[in-house]
Formats: sequence, C-alpha cells, structure tokens
Amino acid sequence: MDKNIVIIPTYNEKENAEAIIKAVFSLPERFEILVIDDGSPDGTAAIVKRLQTEHSERLHLLERSGKLGLGTAYLTGFDWALKRGYDYIFEMDADFSHNPADLIELYRACRDGGADVSIGSRYKTGVNVVNWPIGRVIMSYYASVYVRLVTRMPIKDATAGFICYSSRVLRAMRLDRIRMKGYGFQIEMKYTAWRLGFRLEEVPIIFTDRKAGNSKMSSGIFGEAFWGVLKLPFRIYKYRA
Repeated sequence: MDKNIVIIPTYNEKENAEAIIKAVFSLPERFEILVIDDGSPDGTAAIVKRLQTEHSERLHLLERSGKLGLGTAYLTGFDWALKRGYDYIFEMDADFSHNPADLIELYRACRDGGADVSIGSRYKTGVNVVNWPIGRVIMSYYASVYVRLVTRMPIKDATAGFICYSSRVLRAMRLDRIRMKGYGFQIEMKYTAWRLGFRLEEVPIIFTDRKAGNSKMSSGIFGEAFWGVLKLPFRIYKYRA
C-alpha cells in the first residue's frame, strides 16, 4: 500500500483546522496529514495537538515561529516526508477552497494514470472558480497565460496549489535551490518538474473561495511571481539533483 501524506500549511486557521483534518481522514483512500503551522496566534496548533490524541499515527504537526512563507512551509514538508519514505506527497489549502474528496482523483492520476505530478486545475475545462471577485479571477487566469507565454510550459493553471507529487519527482530536484516563496513557488515547482522531463497532468476541479478565516494573498506575492517567472528559463540548470 502506498504511503500518502497531505501537507497543509496553516496560519490562523482555527475555523477550518478540525474540519479539514476530519474530512481528509473520512476519505475511502488512506491519507496521512502533516500540518505546518507558522506560529498561529489563534491557537490552530493547539487544535491539531488535541486531534493528534485521536489520530496519533496519521496526524503530524510541525510548528515554526512566525510567518516564513508558503514555499518554505512546503519545502520543509517535502524534506520531512521524503526522509520518512512517503510515496505520494500532496499540497492542499486548509480553508476548503480545495475539496478534500478531489485528493482521490489527484492520487489516481499518478498511481493509475501514469502522471508524475497531478494538478488540481481551475482552468483546464474553462473557469471553475466559485465566489471569487471577478478581478481576482481575471488576475489568476491571466497569470497562468503569462506563465505559458514566458516558459512555454503547457499548463493552464500554473499557480494551482492543489497538487500530488510522486516522491521520485521531489527526489530528482534540488529543492534547496527553489527561490520563490509565495505563489510563485507553485509556478517554479511545476516548471522545474516539467523541464526535468516529468509528466504533468491537470485534473479538473471546482475551486471555492474560503468561507471562514482570512486570505493570505498580497500584492507582494504577485510581484514576486511576475518577476520570478522571467528568470525561470535561465535557472533550470540549477535544479537537477
């Protein structure tokens, strides 16, 4: 049986933490969870610790001091998971914008469909986004268009953060040389996997904006991604393990 781990970064997610953990554990496929909490002052980590008493073998927690960025959280999680021999490593938000049930489709796209990386795509079959302001939808959609134009990577949702990686993909990368820390991190990871010759497959999902808690999006995140994408075609030699 494959060992699957879902990495969920958190910062002030007390409204969602317990519900998202229970939703993942209710799925018919077995997934473990690694929560990486960046010192949430609202007590998110305490909620996870309480749930660990019920799910000691499946629920794991890493606590970091302060907001260190989405990319560094995932890189920390990748290192943790690879050292413990997980086969498939997932990225997922804590706020239910990603439907936990779709983890199964991402998993099967890799396990049965031959993908090395499967991407929960908002834009493969149109624009499948619910409850976002139209301005944010346009910005997100055309960010992926921009990435395709600059990098030639044939992915319609380059900034997607709902992903399944086969462990062999992450082992093939120089993860210590991934530079972008915000949502540009998602682009850089996909681009690196693609340039290293791995097969990426987009799985259509419906993305629903959070109902509880606050978004962590900022203009600085988009600025980093815009300028970072221009540099990607010149950095690929640095990524090979």
